[in-house]
Amino acid sequence: MKISSQDEYGLRILLRIARADGEKGLSIPQLSELEGLSEPYVGKLTRALRLGELVQSTRGQKGGYVLAKAANEITINSALTVLGGKLYDSEFCGSHTGVGQLCTNSVDCSVRSLWKMVQFTLDNLLEKVTLADLMDTETQSNLKLVDLLKNNAILSALE
Repeated sequence: MKISSQDEYGLRILLRIARADGEKGLSIPQLSELEGLSEPYVGKLTRALRLGELVQSTRGQKGGYVLAKAANEITINSALTVLGGKLYDSEFCGSHTGVGQLCTNSVDCSVRSLWKMVQFTLDNLLEKVTLADLMDTETQSNLKLVDLLKNNAILSALE
């Protein structure tokens, strides 16, 4: 499994916007400079975030991007879904059939069960993590995430 650059940079841009002045927001050139990304790429990411109703844009010379709702109302799951989609969805098996039209394991597939469980676990965790949880320092965010895992018995099940 890999996290795509679109997922990574999209979340970073979303965090930059969340930390910015709520009224003015940040423009594409500003986001580009702050994140070290090309303006066209930032434009692509902000467009996806806008279409996903996570940010709003204002036009004009002083225009920019602001959050469409409070940072504590934006889940990381919703952001990643907007940016790159789910790791596994019901269409997945249809695109991995091998040389046939149907997968040879379409009736009885233990691998499909694995991917469903992985997606379920990711969704459960990432629905509980909000943009606000990631706005602190790495150390503070890590502590929040560990507490979240402990409170949801995910970490204790792994120990």
